[in-house]
Amino acid sequence: MADLSLLQEDLQEEIDGFGVDDYSSESDVIIIPSALDFVSQDEMLTPLGRLDKYAASENIFNRQMVARSLLDTLKEVSDDERDCIAVLERVSRLADDSEPTVRAELMEQVPHIAMFCQENRPSIPYAFSKYLLPIVVRYLADQNNQVRKTSQAALLVLLEQELIERYDVEAKVCPVLVELTAPDSNDDVKTEAVAIMCKMASMVGKDITERLILPRFCEMCCDCRMFHVRKVCAANFGDICSVVGQQATEEMLLPRFFQLCSDNVWGVRKACAECFMAVSCATSQEVRRTKLSTLFINLISDPSRWVRQAAFQSLGPFISTFANPSSSGQFFKEEECKNTEDRNLAEEHSNERIVDTEDIPTHEVQSQIELPLDAGESDFAETLENDKEESNSMLVHSLPETMFHCTSSSESCQEAANKNKQSFDCCSIAVLPAPAPSSQEKTLSDQELYNSFNFWRTPLPNIDIDLELQETAETLDSETQEGEQEVVASASSNVTMATRKELEEMIENLEPHIDDPDVKAQVEVLSAALRASSLGPQEETTAGIGKSVDSENELSIKDQLSFTSIQDDPVPLISDTVEDIVPQALLDQYLSMTDPSRAQTVDTEIAKHCAYSLPGVALTLGRQNWHCLKDTYETLASDMQWKVRRTLAFSIHELAVILGDQLTAGDLVPVFNGFLKDLDEVRIGVLKHLHDFLKLLHLDKRREYLYQLQEFLVTDNSRNWRFRAELAEQLILLLDLYSARDIYDYLRPIALSLCADKVSSVRWISFKLVSEMVKKLYSAPPPTFVVDLMNELVETFCRCQKWSGRQTFAFICQTIIEDDCLPMDQFAEHLLPHLLLLASDRVPNVRVLLAKTLRQTLLEKEYFLTCVSAHQEAVEQTIVALQMDNDNDVKYFASIHPASTKIADDAMSTASSTY
Repeated sequence: MADLSLLQEDLQEEIDGFGVDDYSSESDVIIIPSALDFVSQDEMLTPLGRLDKYAASENIFNRQMVARSLLDTLKEVSDDERDCIAVLERVSRLADDSEPTVRAELMEQVPHIAMFCQENRPSIPYAFSKYLLPIVVRYLADQNNQVRKTSQAALLVLLEQELIERYDVEAKVCPVLVELTAPDSNDDVKTEAVAIMCKMASMVGKDITERLILPRFCEMCCDCRMFHVRKVCAANFGDICSVVGQQATEEMLLPRFFQLCSDNVWGVRKACAECFMAVSCATSQEVRRTKLSTLFINLISDPSRWVRQAAFQSLGPFISTFANPSSSGQFFKEEECKNTEDRNLAEEHSNERIVDTEDIPTHEVQSQIELPLDAGESDFAETLENDKEESNSMLVHSLPETMFHCTSSSESCQEAANKNKQSFDCCSIAVLPAPAPSSQEKTLSDQELYNSFNFWRTPLPNIDIDLELQETAETLDSETQEGEQEVVASASSNVTMATRKELEEMIENLEPHIDDPDVKAQVEVLSAALRASSLGPQEETTAGIGKSVDSENELSIKDQLSFTSIQDDPVPLISDTVEDIVPQALLDQYLSMTDPSRAQTVDTEIAKHCAYSLPGVALTLGRQNWHCLKDTYETLASDMQWKVRRTLAFSIHELAVILGDQLTAGDLVPVFNGFLKDLDEVRIGVLKHLHDFLKLLHLDKRREYLYQLQEFLVTDNSRNWRFRAELAEQLILLLDLYSARDIYDYLRPIALSLCADKVSSVRWISFKLVSEMVKKLYSAPPPTFVVDLMNELVETFCRCQKWSGRQTFAFICQTIIEDDCLPMDQFAEHLLPHLLLLASDRVPNVRVLLAKTLRQTLLEKEYFLTCVSAHQEAVEQTIVALQMDNDNDVKYFASIHPASTKIADDAMSTASSTY
């Protein structure tokens, strides 16, 4: 009995594990119910009954199952409106569950339930607003992080699918988000709420964003306690600007953006640099030139390497926002200014490094300034940034605003210096320094007194000015000279002792950190500015020109390139009547991206970023100013990093469109030729757009490449079959660029070689290539070319010793018939007799494909349906023979019409050797 008692206890525990106790101590009989008993019990319950049963269970997994099955329950009771309301009421009760996983599971189902309610229950449109939306909004402030994240994702999906009424957005969603961003709100909740507000702006539209989101967003940009909030605002600043439009951006957002760009946390400034182009697209050209360009120069010379890195990556895209039809010769839309680069990036499948610190808990991050871009350098970067953040931010972000603005008076002063000395040759394009809003007041900043351009800048090549522009400049020359003397005379009077004192204080604050090379370079710049501030206007001009050579020798390359920032008000060489394009300082910084020292001081991939944005910069400057970029382009084209050359190779066709045929032939063709002999990773870039590039060349120049097309068949890796597949695709397009003679002499051998490729995917494209070649040669005189080609197809493939070659002939014939590449009478005369001979082929795969081609393709043509001829009789006899074939597959395809008639499906069912 003791053993029996133990056995009973074990069985009782097992039964308890299932939640069922049917053991009867009186009868000593153990009843263990099966799983079918549970199923039958549940089946006897109504959908609502099952819902109530498991919703009240103490088992967490049961309640999770209830949340997961809510949509199925709604579908079961969808015919009864009261039952639907009852289900939604139970959803509200389930939302109060104490278990976070149950609440999170419920929130994942809310978008699906909302979609079902909208599509299937139009009679209760208030269901979502009354029962579901309050849960979503309430969970935004849930104590559990997983629940909050799920509710945020659900809210964005609901807004994207337009499942929330406009009234509910204004009355229920936005007020809650504004409340969650209040000063006394939880830190994590506040940060997440700001992110949601930014992401939903584009979904709710301009009106709601301006009235309900924008005021609080502006407040959050100035959150003094948490840099996380400011960083989120900075990262999403461009999106907000694009929603509210130009007026609100310039009046309300730009002041906040200036503050964020001067934030004492480098992560915030880095986020500003990354979104700079989007902000620029939402402003006018004048604001872009007078304010944003100066602000960007500030970022590009930031003390933090990570900020400079992000700024240089955004430099090209920012320059591209200055494009206009009158200067570039092409029409341009601001919202599409990165389309060319985006396409190139997609084709390259390049991966960008992204640093995201938004998910880091507040208590872990508040003790550090920011996380660096490269995790491998985190300790070093954190220490460096924490040590010098305060002092360096004083330099770059506390400088007087005039330090980073160029006034009209400075332009005149520089013009006078240039005309007097003529010591420098720079690009005489319409790339002029940007006049500040206070230009009419003729105040001269300290930066203008010390013009580091005269000391450091490497002269740029001359630009040939169009005759019309030159004549215009000459007519206004006398008026310009009269005004210059007055400006120069009044310059020194605007320099105050207060400004010199500020410079002295900045230098004094930086001296404790003089061991840092970056800080040392800044001290040298400020010291030079202080010395220059004591010079008169004439002394400054003379001294600046006289000392240029010595200064270049004294300053290191790193100093010149890393901190040309606070600097360069260039010497304009043409009249102000020519419309500005790009501020000279921006162009100078862009051209410096190819300097090897930049890779050491900023980013090892800075040359790649320069190459990536070069088409946009070229479009902005226009083809008439191409020689400003020519040297930079050639430097990039010979860069040691193949990724840089690859980037140029993918975009060379776009650049050719911008420059036109003459500049393309002179400057791009040599680079293109070099890429043809480069690594496969680079060659694929020019191959993918081979047709796009060659069509821009003159016929004689284009024919020169016929001799080189054969080289594309040779790759560094023979298994790189995609290279050959792309070649076949491009050859199809090239058929329109060459004559029948050229096609037959040069393209035909390549096409036949590709038809015999080891990889099936290459062969399928090649069949299309040959069929299009037959079509092209038939339509172009003389007819001997197409006849010779068809005869060669017969000799090369139909009579091939390998069965794969004979199968290839059948595929080519099928493609020619399907695409109507030849009139049926010509096909019947030259190819059909040889095709029918394959009926006696010893390999079943060949006969199967022949049966498909005859039954599914050939007999569908009107020529064989209506015209009685010897060819028709031969086809019918062949089909009868195939229907009596020993192979069942051959019989099948010769007897009936299978559903599919596509060559690709045939290829898959009769695939030959591949790897």
